[in-house]
Amino acid sequence: MSAGQRAETTELRHVLTHLLTPLLMCLGMGLAYLGAFASPAPHHLPVAVVGSGPSATALARTLGQDAGQALDVRTVPDRQAAVTALMHRDIAGAYLPGRAPQLLVASAGSDTDATAVEKVFTPLASAQGAPLAVDDVAPPAPGDPTGQGLFFLLVAVSIGSYASVAVLGGAGGTLPMRVRALLVVGVSFAVSLLGALFAGPLFHIVDHGLWGVWGMSWLYSAGILFVGVGLHTFLKRWTTLGVMVLFVMLNFTSSGGIFRPELQNGFFGGLHAFWNGAGFVEGARDLVYFGGHGLDRNLVTLALWLVVGLLTTALARFAEQRRARALTAAGDAEAAAEEEIEESVAV
Repeated sequence: MSAGQRAETTELRHVLTHLLTPLLMCLGMGLAYLGAFASPAPHHLPVAVVGSGPSATALARTLGQDAGQALDVRTVPDRQAAVTALMHRDIAGAYLPGRAPQLLVASAGSDTDATAVEKVFTPLASAQGAPLAVDDVAPPAPGDPTGQGLFFLLVAVSIGSYASVAVLGGAGGTLPMRVRALLVVGVSFAVSLLGALFAGPLFHIVDHGLWGVWGMSWLYSAGILFVGVGLHTFLKRWTTLGVMVLFVMLNFTSSGGIFRPELQNGFFGGLHAFWNGAGFVEGARDLVYFGGHGLDRNLVTLALWLVVGLLTTALARFAEQRRARALTAAGDAEAAAEEEIEESVAV
């Protein structure tokens, strides 16, 4: 084989190795998105029947038996108790039986949950010969009629954050880690300001609580950037794939922005309990629509991801310093060996 052929073969192998990354991205995105969104179905979806008498109890028991594991059915004594449970996000819907049956929902918590609950109770009302009236006690903002604007805000902030990881890890890889850490703070601040601009003045996704949403955006973005910059020290060119797995494939699908865990399989429903995207989306919902109920837990989730990012960055700094000392020692040893050879030659 000639030198030109060997060079061509080496270059081809180099290209094929790099093509492995987009192919793995395609595989991961397909498995994640189709696995999370392809077949939504209720799974222990919490609903309530309003009433304290024997008829309400019997209706709840019958509904629960017929639905199996699809529904978790309970009773609440009156309408006010049902509204409180909805505002605390303990249930997805409450059915008031009677001559004029009514369904209470809170679509700001999840439009798909509200739709699923309506599908459950509409046939029940029809069987009684009456139309079902739906009362939305917590509708989304006028600028976000589907209630999914916060999810798309999550997408924008996430892309701005993990795309910056490639720049800070690649072009900024020679900078000291403390400088990269300061850049992370600045970049995450800029990304969060853009998020606040999208959420408020531009698209009116939220009609109040904008500064709180901005603060959560900054916390969320900083967590992604610190994790990504820290991982770059260890993963190198595989960092983009690793960050996409963490903050796109597993993150968007488990965030609850499209389907909450009650409509997903156990894997993505389980991730929803502690993943950072879910912390952001649910925290923003808690702040904007549900009076801050449950917000503390989601802020803790975002803060813990930031702590993980800081620890990852600290480990990366330690690894880089250790690597630099090893290279310095190797250089000193090589210089000493060369000096010894020169002395021997002189002798």
